[in-house]
Amino acid sequence: MSDTYYFVSDLHFGLLDSIRENERESLFCNFLNSIKGAKKLFILGDLFDYWFEYKRVIQKGYFRTFTALHDLAESGTEIHYLIGNHDFMHRDFFEKELNVNLHYEEIEIEIEKKKFFLGHGDGLVKNDIGYLILKKILRNNILQKVFSIIHPDLGIWIASSSSRKSRNYTKTKNYGEIDGLMETAREKINEGFDYVLFGHTHVRIVEKIGSGIYINLGTWLEQPCYGKFTNQKFEIADWVKNGKS
Repeated sequence: MSDTYYFVSDLHFGLLDSIRENERESLFCNFLNSIKGAKKLFILGDLFDYWFEYKRVIQKGYFRTFTALHDLAESGTEIHYLIGNHDFMHRDFFEKELNVNLHYEEIEIEIEKKKFFLGHGDGLVKNDIGYLILKKILRNNILQKVFSIIHPDLGIWIASSSSRKSRNYTKTKNYGEIDGLMETAREKINEGFDYVLFGHTHVRIVEKIGSGIYINLGTWLEQPCYGKFTNQKFEIADWVKNGKS
C-alpha cells in the first residue's frame, strides 16, 4: 500500500438530493478509509459542485468527507488537490485544517521513474475560447475579493447557480471533431511524458498514444471510480458499496 498512488476526479458533491448525496459521500469516505497509508492521493478537481470559501465561513455539509481526508493525511498519505473549474475560491481551509496540498495549475511529477502530467483539464481544451475567457474572470483576485463581501447564503447560492450553468455548458458543448484534451495529451506525450491524466469532460478514457498513455478519470456522478498506479502499472477500477468491483 505504501508505494501505491491513487487518483480521483469530478465527484461534484452538492449536486444531487440529500439521499443520493449521503450515499455518494459514504462511498467516497469508504474509499478514503480503504487507502490509508497509500503513498499519495491526487484529486483532479471538482470534488464539490461548487466551492467558495470565505475568510471565516465554509459551506455547510460534508463533515464526513473532511474528516476522512484529514484522517487519510494523518495516516501518512500525501494528498494533492488540483483546482477544477467548479472550485471558485479556495483560501487555506484545505491546507491548514486537512493537510491537503492545493495546486492552481497543472503539475508534472515523477512516479517510479515514469513522468506524469496531471491537470483538471479546464482551460486546456484549445477550441473552447469562451471558457478560457470565463476562467480568467473567475480567477481574478479583485473580483473574488468583491464577491467575498456578499453574505455567504447569497454568495453560495450564486456560486451554485453558476456551477450548474458551467456543468450544463460542459455537458452540451460541441468541441468539434478534435478532442482538445486528447490533443493536449498527445503533445505532452511527444514531449516525453509517460502518462497524462485529466478529468473535466466526465468521459472515462484510457488510450495509448505513441509511447505514452492518456487517461481521463471520468466522474463519480455516473460510476464511482478511481485510478491506481503501482508496480509500473496504471488501472482504472470501479468503486462500489462493499469496495472494489
